[in-house]
Amino acid sequence: MSKVSRKSLSALVAPYPAIALVLQGGGALGAYQCGVYQGLHEAGIRPNWFAGISIGAINAAIIAGNAPEDRVDRLQAFWDEICEPAEMLALPALAVRSAAAMLPDNAMVDAWAGSLSAVAALWQGQRGFFTPRAVSPFLLNDGSAGATSFYDTGALRTTLERMVDFDRIHEDKQVRLTVGATNVETGNFEYFDSSRIHIGVEHIMASGALPPAFAPVRIGDKAYWDGGLVSNTPLEHILGEWPRQDTLALQVDLWSARGERPRNMMDVLERAKDIQYSSRTRHGTDTVARTQRLRAALAELIEALPDRKVPEHLQETLAPWLDESVFNIIQLIYQAKPMEEQYKDYAFGRIAMRRHWDAGLQDMLDTLDRPAFFALPDRRRGVATHDVHRIFARDDARAGD
Repeated sequence: MSKVSRKSLSALVAPYPAIALVLQGGGALGAYQCGVYQGLHEAGIRPNWFAGISIGAINAAIIAGNAPEDRVDRLQAFWDEICEPAEMLALPALAVRSAAAMLPDNAMVDAWAGSLSAVAALWQGQRGFFTPRAVSPFLLNDGSAGATSFYDTGALRTTLERMVDFDRIHEDKQVRLTVGATNVETGNFEYFDSSRIHIGVEHIMASGALPPAFAPVRIGDKAYWDGGLVSNTPLEHILGEWPRQDTLALQVDLWSARGERPRNMMDVLERAKDIQYSSRTRHGTDTVARTQRLRAALAELIEALPDRKVPEHLQETLAPWLDESVFNIIQLIYQAKPMEEQYKDYAFGRIAMRRHWDAGLQDMLDTLDRPAFFALPDRRRGVATHDVHRIFARDDARAGD
């Protein structure tokens, strides 16, 4: 557990009207986000805005759609279910469990378990999530779900309807849910926000409909694919809302833009996926930081004007830039393990799930042990960004000097 008291953390986050948990997409890696949330929950920090893409949207919906005291248990129940093969007699899963029982905490077993879990997911699907279609989509040409995807996600719809109280999301005005998806026909990214619409299971399904594995999901007369095709991080929506308010954004990413140069083709495939789905996270937060500093500088400049007054013809243009709201962005980025490869996002095995979950919990505990991360930023700067892994990397570099 964190060495910082719940009382002191509560005092630090109390000034923020908005505490947002921002969850990237990343398939099986999404268990990391559950560990992060467990750490927050046990520290007594209660986000009031959940935003997600793909698996992040699913995790966000489960959290927002349950009572606070039930959320961690419901997340665990969901992941326990989807980390089982869809078929009852799953030889890869049985082999993995036997090896793990004989050789616990063994890197070679973990690597083998990951590869077998990925093969099992492709071959059999995952319980409560997706199953392979009986007829190859290459044999169809009618625009149906069967013609445009390899897997049927009807099981996921049933699972979400059982585990998420969508009426609760609609009725609880103290909690907000935002998920993103891509319009198939326009290619544009769209956000669905519970403060504006009644979010249902179809919105969550749409956010996670990654082609060509999954078919597009219809909402009204439009079809949607996974939001990660355009943007895998919904932070921009959180920080771009108007009117602005002081916001603590806990951004939980599943892909790291930083990594080593590939040595072989498997490394190339993994590295390309990391870069594609990281959505240039740090570039985005750096841009937000520069924008906020510009707002603060503009406000200071106006203070120096005669009568501290903006010329009338500029007032409407400058109004969005003159608020004093601050943003505090705390990043937690999953650090891929050496034994993981390009299939890590569809290796839905129990061993990998537990490793990811525990990593998220530990990263959150390490973050909670730095209370300065949670303090309200200086309004003259307008923004602060924190990342515990940056500190670890800096410390390691100094130790190596």
